[in-house]
Amino acid sequence: MIAEHAAYLAEGIAALIIIAGALKALWTHAKETLSRRLVPRKTCLCRIQFGHSLSLGLEFLVGADILKTAVAPTWQDIGQLAAIIGIRTVVNFLLIWEIEKMEKIEL
Repeated sequence: MIAEHAAYLAEGIAALIIIAGALKALWTHAKETLSRRLVPRKTCLCRIQFGHSLSLGLEFLVGADILKTAVAPTWQDIGQLAAIIGIRTVVNFLLIWEIEKMEKIEL
């Protein structure tokens, strides 16, 4: 019971992190576009910050999936968890790789 509530809390936190990152990126991009001072460096920094939000959100979602499966797992649940964690880990790895590549360009 506690694990289920903790999982829902982790999912909520993930959603808030991703939404906040998206709104911040949208706000920054809108300011740049409306001011007609499109600076590629600021756009790149905006993408990097949004990427960090997505990565952190994915980490919370993986944690939530683990908590959900910990309650009363069947072999099917464990297999689905492994697939979900595998996919999210690959997505997160590629996201971090892209962020690091963009950060090197910025420096």
